[in-house]
Amino acid sequence: MKKMIRFYAVVLLCCAAAVLAQANNALDNIQPANGGEYAIVVDGYDWGPAVSKVILSVGTTVTAADMNDYTVYAQRSTECFEMPAAIASGMREVVYAYVSNAKGKPATEGAHLTLVLSVAPNMPIGSPIQYSRNENCPGNNWIDYKLTVVQKSTGKVWNTETDRMVPPIEDFDLSGKFTHDGVQLTYASFTPKNATGKSPLIIWLHGGGEGGTDASIPLIANKAANYASDEIQALFGGAYVLSPQTPTRWMDAGDGETTRGQTDDIYYKALMALFRKFIADHPDIDQDRIYVGGCSNGGYMTLKLVLEAPDFFAAAFPSALAYFSEFLTDEQVKSIKDMPIWFVHSKDDPVTVADKTVVPVYDRLLAAGAKKVHFTFYDHVVDVTGFFGGDDYHYSGHWSWIYSHKNVCRRDRDGSLVKVDGRPVTIMEWLAAQRK
Repeated sequence: MKKMIRFYAVVLLCCAAAVLAQANNALDNIQPANGGEYAIVVDGYDWGPAVSKVILSVGTTVTAADMNDYTVYAQRSTECFEMPAAIASGMREVVYAYVSNAKGKPATEGAHLTLVLSVAPNMPIGSPIQYSRNENCPGNNWIDYKLTVVQKSTGKVWNTETDRMVPPIEDFDLSGKFTHDGVQLTYASFTPKNATGKSPLIIWLHGGGEGGTDASIPLIANKAANYASDEIQALFGGAYVLSPQTPTRWMDAGDGETTRGQTDDIYYKALMALFRKFIADHPDIDQDRIYVGGCSNGGYMTLKLVLEAPDFFAAAFPSALAYFSEFLTDEQVKSIKDMPIWFVHSKDDPVTVADKTVVPVYDRLLAAGAKKVHFTFYDHVVDVTGFFGGDDYHYSGHWSWIYSHKNVCRRDRDGSLVKVDGRPVTIMEWLAAQRK
């Protein structure tokens, strides 16, 4: 029976490959050198970004759209390395179509059609970003993402991109640059809308895969831009969001070495200088409500900064903590026992192993008398949206930052609900209530 199952699996894979090859040949045959124009929309999801819509310029006024009349073919490439064939090209599924304006807003009639495309965490063909271990372009980077759209009934082709919209980060200033003692950082920032009085500051420190000099990457590679969403902003009454970016990684100890707390990294002093400069440039920031959080590498840096400047921050929210407990002295633990901290981690994290990092750090803080420390400890990192399998769909156990970005953490390590003034709260509601 197992041999038969394997046989049919091979047959299905061969058939799928043949169908894809036929589709590629067909597109090559009908694709003109200069087809119609299109725009794409890139949305942020728990697992990262995906091209969720393609907006076609049809050149005439239309009043209806038939999603079954269009095929969409994607090609992914980069000059940095050769894209694996399995994720370099393929068909995109159209799940809905409607008449729209040039920005994809629905209309009763117009000169544009918007095709809504299927997205999923196990669908890399949908992503305009690719993670790489290539030394020339490590981590997450934007890649060349090209679409060819064909209208079946007419043979008309669209293959020229004229606009790209990324709604989750459109309200961020991505141009920030800062230098301190020869250390250069880039950063993105968000200014709260319609805020009255002074506003808090949320600082987010990215993971090891989002280093570089493109400040959009830390925001979109794993939905950190959500701290500027209307839902989270409402909890703070409007908050600044600052997303610094290291050219390498926060745990860089210099000379190619990585620190896990046993020695200083090369960035924390520059980060503190950036924070002070940013606050000086924005005098309406409430210095009693400065919050710092980060994931993995950024979780390490979150704890490092709290240890170095405990009086600067009102609270911290590290996820997938990469700081090793063995390199924390008892004196350091005591120095931050009064700091409000909410740890988020998964038991099956294969990268920042909980028994070496967050579990002993949390236990030592409690033993030192900490009263304002919480720890949400998940069995797995699952699909919290429920769209892709819910609890049955597991992301990497390292991706516990998904729960922080989604603002769904509610329980302490013992399973009890975290409360503020007797009321159960989420991690962002709790954070908004903290002040020096």
